[in-house]
Amino acid sequence: MLLDEFREGKTIVVDKPLGWTSFDVVNKIRWNLKKRFGIKRFKVGHAGTLDPLATGVLVICTGSHTKRIESLMAGEKTYTGKILLGKTTPSYDLETGYDAEYPVDHITEEQIRECERAFTGELDQVPPLFSAKQIDGKRAYDLARAGKVVELKPNRISIHALRLSRTDDTTLEFEVACSKGTYIRSLAHDIGKFLHSGGTLVELRRTRSGEQKIEDSLTVDEWINKIQEAE
Repeated sequence: MLLDEFREGKTIVVDKPLGWTSFDVVNKIRWNLKKRFGIKRFKVGHAGTLDPLATGVLVICTGSHTKRIESLMAGEKTYTGKILLGKTTPSYDLETGYDAEYPVDHITEEQIRECERAFTGELDQVPPLFSAKQIDGKRAYDLARAGKVVELKPNRISIHALRLSRTDDTTLEFEVACSKGTYIRSLAHDIGKFLHSGGTLVELRRTRSGEQKIEDSLTVDEWINKIQEAE
């Protein structure tokens, strides 16, 4: 019975909507499960955060399956999206306004192919200042928003595959398969620098997290309907 599965432990795949935090999704699912069961407490967690400006695969665990979150987070991730060339923002995405502009007319197809090769394999990547990284007990984004200068240490990551496609003078579409801990915003920023220009992540969708694929997902509303109709 589906209702018993939720209580005992279930892993589901949600297609996270644009503008929602990962915790928004968890809270929405948890509230509906608590209401459906008529109880005050219900274990629900997510396996890997997605930024509010990203959509796609968000793995949600209930009940005893919350013990699996760490192992689920360790799986390879796949993303698609778009990078705006020639502009940068402090957050490396559209959370903040543009702070600089750069030329783009010098970028060639060969440079883009070189970029694919340069960013494939093991890399040291510096996280964005606007991230949840802890610095002396405080979140980096809180310090950045307060105007404080902070220095983040690089993380060792793996890019297993990277495909870039220039659709117009200022837009790169991409598909990337990468390890846990990879910041796609930093990747977009670093790609812009490699091309002697600027790079801002303007669209991001997670299509796979470990074994969980976007084809297996349902929207938040669809999962809520399943919870309400479950027996």
